[in-house]
Amino acid sequence: MSAQDRYLLLVSPLMEHSPAYDRAAALAKAGGAALHILAFDYLEGLATAGLVNEQALEQMRIGYVERHRQWLEDQARPLRKLGLTVTTEVAWVERPLQEILVRLKEEPMAVVIKALEHQSLLSRLMFTPLDVHLIRECPVPLHFVSAALHALPRRIVAAVDPFHHEEAYNSLNDRILHEADKLATACNAEVDVIYAHDLSDLGAQQYGFGSGARVFSSEAAKRLFDDQGQAFDALVKRNGISQERRHMILGNPAKVLASYADAYNVDVIVMGRVGHRGLSRLLGSTAESLLYKMPCSVWMVEPQMID
Repeated sequence: MSAQDRYLLLVSPLMEHSPAYDRAAALAKAGGAALHILAFDYLEGLATAGLVNEQALEQMRIGYVERHRQWLEDQARPLRKLGLTVTTEVAWVERPLQEILVRLKEEPMAVVIKALEHQSLLSRLMFTPLDVHLIRECPVPLHFVSAALHALPRRIVAAVDPFHHEEAYNSLNDRILHEADKLATACNAEVDVIYAHDLSDLGAQQYGFGSGARVFSSEAAKRLFDDQGQAFDALVKRNGISQERRHMILGNPAKVLASYADAYNVDVIVMGRVGHRGLSRLLGSTAESLLYKMPCSVWMVEPQMID
């Protein structure tokens, strides 16, 4: 590459060392990339303290940010000794999403890495967390680290869904496979490709499924499964995936992927995502729900923008 890639690690304001630090450092070293560690601080109580002495309030804020900056430097120092280019930054920002999007426009990053913040379903329904906002709006690949048995991934799964006709899916599956292969090459890891399919597929409506308008037909089901298989075969052959590395599994995509990851000690699942104006299947809303169900980390590939 002509210029060194840059990875962005977004970290919690709590000054806790999460597995995301080790994963980001391992990936940066394997990929020969520079790593920028960024934390957003904002204490509501401090920001709205309403102290009469504004200068004292400002000094408190500066002191808090400086302590956090020193803590990040302590985390970065041993990484630099390993030969990594590591920079750190703490910013006092009330709305981090907008700041992240602006920064990514101004300072391109190859990937954004972040520890997954586990949220209850009720909490997600009442308040959309930053992780979900990033899935919907981040313009570069996202790596959510929820578990890291190995700092450097050893087993990778590429989750594809080729049985779609919508424009938003054009080339996305190829890009998922490309991203998974690139990650695996850097990590010297293995990649398996999984197409989890069932009768709830968006394309299944043309076969009489999904709307409840027709009685279940085994003949229609066979036609659907055959067509899904042909779409999958075309995708994996086009991308040179060996026979032993391709798996077409019948079942709910989220459950299939979670079970496979658990059974085979998968480190990372690479999958696509569609923004909030997009579609709702595996490459959309399931991507969001998988964050909180998977026994491993998730690498999400953004779709090609459609005008």
